[in-house]
Amino acid sequence: MAQLQITLTITEFCLHTGVTEAELTEVVGLGVIQPRDPQADHWLFDDGALQAFNRAQRLQRELALDWPGVAVTLTLLDEIEQLRKENNQLRHRLERFIAK
Repeated sequence: MAQLQITLTITEFCLHTGVTEAELTEVVGLGVIQPRDPQADHWLFDDGALQAFNRAQRLQRELALDWPGVAVTLTLLDEIEQLRKENNQLRHRLERFIAK
């Protein structure tokens, strides 16, 4: 079964999220979200970008951060998640080594 892919124009994205076009441009410039084709004349956003933006907007609201602060926070959260994965992999390797 094919998965339905949602695509939003800039205007639709702004209407759906309540963000202004200027804020959206800033958020994209900071790397918080990415349009499907950043080089295109007219950006289109998929549901992954919408989910990422909703997460970023929640952080902005809950932590009272500006968009650059949100970008840094998301980068740090991604790094923490990556470190947790690596830690779990190393822990499993160590457990196999000790079990022998």
